[in-house]
Parts: sequence; structure tokens; C-alpha cells
Amino acid sequence: MLESKKLELRRSEIRQELAVLSAKTDPTEDEVRSMDTLDKEYRTSETRYRAALIAEDTERREAGAELETRSDREWSELMCAFELRQVALALDEGRQLSGQTAEIVSELREKGGYRGIPVPWMALEQRAGETIASGTPDPIQSRPIIDRLFPGSVAGRMGAQMITVDHGEIEWPVTTQGASVGWQSSETGSVGAAQAFQTSDKALAPDYTLGVQMKITRKTLKQSGAALEAAVRRDMGSAMAQEMDRVVFLGSGASGQPIGVITGAQNSPQDYAITVTDVLAAASWAAFRAAVVRFMTANAAGSPDAVRLLIRPEVWGDMDGTYIDTGTGVTEWDRLLRNIPASNIAMSNNALADPAGSPLSSIALLTTNAGGVAPMFVGTWGAVDMIRDPYSDAASGGLRLTALATMDVTVARPAQLEILEGLE
Repeated sequence: MLESKKLELRRSEIRQELAVLSAKTDPTEDEVRSMDTLDKEYRTSETRYRAALIAEDTERREAGAELETRSDREWSELMCAFELRQVALALDEGRQLSGQTAEIVSELREKGGYRGIPVPWMALEQRAGETIASGTPDPIQSRPIIDRLFPGSVAGRMGAQMITVDHGEIEWPVTTQGASVGWQSSETGSVGAAQAFQTSDKALAPDYTLGVQMKITRKTLKQSGAALEAAVRRDMGSAMAQEMDRVVFLGSGASGQPIGVITGAQNSPQDYAITVTDVLAAASWAAFRAAVVRFMTANAAGSPDAVRLLIRPEVWGDMDGTYIDTGTGVTEWDRLLRNIPASNIAMSNNALADPAGSPLSSIALLTTNAGGVAPMFVGTWGAVDMIRDPYSDAASGGLRLTALATMDVTVARPAQLEILEGLE
């Protein structure tokens, strides 16, 4: 029992005893002394009671702060114990899930409907220290699986924010018109007419589903052993990341794809209203500098190092080979790096279309994070739904898996993005 509670109960008992003694019209000397003793004890208990409340309030605040972070920490630790190999064996052999993997799957099923076995996004992350255990004596030993090559994630480097949605749609009101500023022209004059506070809604809707299919042969199941879990996770995660990166920027908006940032700006300006500038000149720091100046004059960036840049590798090769003055050895790329840090520059042949036209020209995307708001949002709904096909490869003892993920992309504030076309 809390100390404050004990003191409160004792104070209640003292009040009852004092009430009985005070009701007597002619108390004895012993009763008078008893009342005096009880009164002193009550005053002392009052002081101790206030001190106990202060101490317990501090303890409650500390415990509350721990509880606020405990759930996220415990969930993260639980994710580290998720075994994708159990999912593969459950789909292949019908083996029951066990341990923390079963607990996570049960938790996900309560939050949404899945035809197969739900797999949390965090379980697809690559974990350190995943290697094959000591091999069985054999003329040929299978060593750790060598992964396929995938392009690195670009959306995150360009400032895109990942949003996890349990169900339904989500939207952000973006202010388009509000406070007006004006000076009083005379002593009795008005400071200006008021404007209506207006917003534009940026919505994410679960209308687009990405599927990843994997065919795991019987040889793979027997050969790889425990490494299969890590390999499936890395391969599936990388394949999803590659396609998600592509659609964030180049999604067509048709055939089940969300409309990407660049595609939407070029083909459907009413969707994103992003500024598109046609350079029609060789790629140079001057072209990028003009876009940075437009960002700064629009209050979207405070300095050049706040701007992120996405270009094709061919643009880097051309700028790094173009010298300002052969005597100094300074290239256009050197001038760019003096103002935009290398950590803010992403090169990708996946997120940007191949150079086209005559002469060959490419596209570049500039973004900035203004006021803590990401330039674009990428929404994912629930977990990855893992579905087994037990029939297609039954004759060969193989296993076919399909992973379904629902996602969407939207632009927060068009002023935080700009596209440069015609970089020759």
C-alpha cells in the first residue's frame, strides 16, 4: 500500500476518535490529554501526507515516462525475434507457428484481415549476424547465400516520410490562404480586409497493392537451412524497395500503380502542381543554382545545403568531366558540391527514366524539408500479407509465396519540390 494511503487512513481514524471525544460535555483529564495527543499526531500526519504525495507524484511521472516508451521498445524487441523461416515452413509443411512469431502474427490478425500469414514490415529488415551455423560434413558445403544486386533506396534519401496506416484513409490539410497583413493608412482607417482560412487536402488511399512472388524449390529448402530466412527477407525486402522507389517517382497512375511525383507533375499538373523547368542546356551548376534560388525565394529553403538532389549517373559523369577552366581543374560537379553536400545528392537509374531525345537529355528532382514537413508521404497499410500457393509446384515439392503490400504516395507541399527537364 502507498505511504500516502496509509497516512490517509490513519488521519481518518484520528478524526473519528476526536469526534467521539469532542462530543463529551465534561471530559476527564485523561480524555483531554488524549485529545491533545491525537491533535499533535494529526498535524504531523498532515505534513507527512503532503510529503508522501509529492514523492509519489515524482515516481508516477517517472513510471509514466517509462510506460510511454516501453510499448515501442518492447514491440521493436519482439520484431527482432520474428522468424520468417517459420512462415515459410508453415506455408510449405503446415507446421504450427510458435514463440514470439506466433504472438506477432496473432496480434496482426486482430488488427486486419489477411488471407495468408501476415508479416510485419520490420521483419523484412536486414539483421546483423545472420549466417549459416556449422555445416554437416559433406564433400560440398553450402556457405552463406550471396544476395542479388538491388539499387539502394532513394525515396528515404530524398526526404520521403513513411506513414503506417492500420485501415481507412488519411489526409493532411495544407494551408493555401490565411492571414492578411496590412498597415493602418489613417487614424480611423482599417488595417486591411480579412481573408478566409483555406486548406487543400492531401490524401493517401489504400487503392494500390504491390505483389511480390517467390518460387522456392525443394533444393533451396534443403540446401540453405537457417540461412533461407535471411535470404528470403533480404530478397523480398529489396525487391519491394526497388519497385516502391520506382513508383514513388515514376508511377504511371494506371494499371494499378499510384501516380508518381515526376509522372504526376509532367502528365497531370493538376494533381501535384509541382514546378517543372525546361533547362534545354548542358547539365551545370548554374541550372541547379537557379532552382535553389527559386526554393529560397519561395521560403521553402533557407540555404543551399537544405536542398536534396536526385540525378541520373549520366548527369554526374557529364558534370564531372566538364571543366570550368582547364588551368584550375575545377569541374561543374566540384562547384555543385561546394554548395549542396554530397550526402544530399542521390543518384539512381531506377527512380529516374533513362535519358532520351537528341541530344540525350535527363531529368533531375530537387526537394527540401520545410518546417519539419516532408516533401512527400508514402503510406503503407497494415503488414505484408504472405500467401501460400500449395498446388502450382506440388509435383516438384516446391513452395510458391506471394506477398501483398498496399501503398500510396502523395505530395505534401508542391513548393518543396521542383523538376528540371532537358539536362543535356
